[in-house]
Amino acid sequence: MNSPFKPEALEGKVAIVTGGGSGICFGITKELLLHGCTAAIICGRRESFLQNAAKELTAISNRTCLYKVCDVRDPSACKAVVEYAMSQFGRVDMLINGAAGNFLAEAKSLTPKGFKTVMDIDTQGTFNMCHAVFPAMSNGGRGGSIINISMTLHYGATWYQAHASAAKSAIDSLTRTLALEWGCYKIRVNGIAPGPIENTPGTTKLAPGLNADDVAEMMTEGIPLGRLGKAFDIGMAAVFLGSEAGDYITGDILVVDGGEWLYKPPMVPKEMVAELSRKVEAKSRAQRPKMVSKL
Repeated sequence: MNSPFKPEALEGKVAIVTGGGSGICFGITKELLLHGCTAAIICGRRESFLQNAAKELTAISNRTCLYKVCDVRDPSACKAVVEYAMSQFGRVDMLINGAAGNFLAEAKSLTPKGFKTVMDIDTQGTFNMCHAVFPAMSNGGRGGSIINISMTLHYGATWYQAHASAAKSAIDSLTRTLALEWGCYKIRVNGIAPGPIENTPGTTKLAPGLNADDVAEMMTEGIPLGRLGKAFDIGMAAVFLGSEAGDYITGDILVVDGGEWLYKPPMVPKEMVAELSRKVEAKSRAQRPKMVSKL
């Protein structure tokens, strides 16, 4: 797919991307590099996985992609990632918080440990990375852009996702609060809430044992735009928010889901709407009392 942005939209910027070794955040990292980032540092818990991803991203973009093993639940590990970036490049301009954990579970069967694990990775991990990067972004008045990857699970309610819904809701609240407090440091803090994204672990993990095509068809039925999202779509949102085009945007959650969270099944098939409307109108007219003139 062709990008609507200029290749130099992010020229000279250095980005840290948690969870950048796979899925949505791999796609985000790819687009950041293709749009001019001098370098990106991806981090996660599996070194061999990160190493392969960094090599692939470097080859695709002809830009520098490094990696650092990091468990975002550990504040000292988060601090080490930022220190590594500063030692290599002397700056950090963007932080993408995409590390996440999720699985399907009925609330009655969800263990306290399982709930806490997701909260720790998603919410605590997001805070840890934001806290770690603050000195690098605030020193010297350069500022920066933080993008927290969220979801729309908590906009209404979502089956079997009590843990992830709570975690993402907390992340959205954190995003707004940090935007409020850190605006004076020229640090913009926004969120991106993706819908179902094709060919990503986050989508396949939530439909184990099902054929990929069947999963896509099932999910697409509830998306007004009629297709699953692509990692490219989320990458474009990140480029927008991280570039000068998003320079006056902070505290916002950009939903990129094809309208999925808005979806409700139609009350009647659309081909019947006109016919039913005519019948209702005819019935209404038939029931109106006849006016009798007294003249």
